[in-house]
Formats: sequence, structure tokens, C-alpha cells
Amino acid sequence: MSHVILITGALTGIGRATAVAFAREGASIVASGRREAEGKALEAELRGLGAEAAFIRADVRHDDEVRNLVDQTVARFGRIDAAVNAAGTEGQPGPLIDQSTESYAATFDTNVLGTLLSLKHELRVMQAQGHGSIINISSTYGHEGAAGAAVYAASKHAVEGLTKSAALEGAKSGVRVNAVARAQLTRACSTASPEARRGKRR
Repeated sequence: MSHVILITGALTGIGRATAVAFAREGASIVASGRREAEGKALEAELRGLGAEAAFIRADVRHDDEVRNLVDQTVARFGRIDAAVNAAGTEGQPGPLIDQSTESYAATFDTNVLGTLLSLKHELRVMQAQGHGSIINISSTYGHEGAAGAAVYAASKHAVEGLTKSAALEGAKSGVRVNAVARAQLTRACSTASPEARRGKRR
């Protein structure tokens, strides 16, 4: 029986590459993102690789949409073996003195709140089923400072704090929670469109 993999932020960069890699390994995949047309195109591509795949639109900033994403995944495949939380944004790069409440909220709502809500609902399912693995996509900036990327770095520090705490909570139920800290050259946004590199959420 193939593994069931849920991927947020699956339309670009690391999320998309992860979906394609799992498809080639024969996994059953639920790919999620905010853009319906691109999602359906990805779904078709994954099926073309021989995978059972579905695109479910969800914005990770909204609790009800993440709940629906997870519940639809379970309704279709019966379980979630692994989840990759790749939805994220670089926000608005620039000096700290140029940042605003808007740039802060745009970055933290996706990177931190989105990770929190994804963990919340993935853990709800995995703890009940007694197994599972969750991977949060972080960054080397999650444990370093970054001139010109203070808000982004702070958001990834938060992601790593959430990951460590969730790992402690999930361990007793057989659920593993880890983070992958990508280097700057392999950021998801680096392979995205110009709009994505300017802070468009995946």
C-alpha cells in the first residue's frame, strides 16, 4: 500500500519538487496551494507520473481551510502517513527600519500561523492513528541572523520553535516532527516566479 503524503505550498519550489519526487516513488499525494488552475495542472502532472494524486485548494492562514484540507485528505485516502509543510513567503526583504506592521503580518501569517495551523490539524489526525511524520520547511535563517531579512529570519526561528515543541507533544503518540533548514540558494522562492520572489504566497 502506497504512503499517503500531504504537501502544503506544493505549487512552487521545494513543495513542488517534493510532490514530484514522491510521485516518482509511487506515493499517494494531496498537493495544496492557493491557485486552482496551477494546482489542477500539478495534479495532472503527478498522475502522469503514475501517482494517485489530488489537488485541494487551501490557504494555510485560515483555520477552517486547513481543517478542511486535512479532513478531505483522510476522507479520500483513510490516513496521512507524512506531511510536508512547505507553504511560505520571503515577505518584503529590506532593512529592519523599513519594515511595517503590514510586512510583518504578511510574513508571520503565512510562515508561522500557517505552520501552526498545519501542525494542529495534522497532529490531530496522526496522534489518533498512532503514527506519522511531519516535516516543516525552515531555513538556515531559522537559527541565524540575516541582515536585510530580519522579519523572515524571525519567522523561521518561530517555525523551529514550533517544530521542537510539536515534536515533544507528538512523540508519545508515535508521531515524528522535524524541520529541514534549507540554504539560501535552495529556497523555495528562488525557483518561483518573479511575483513569488516578491512575496507571493505559495
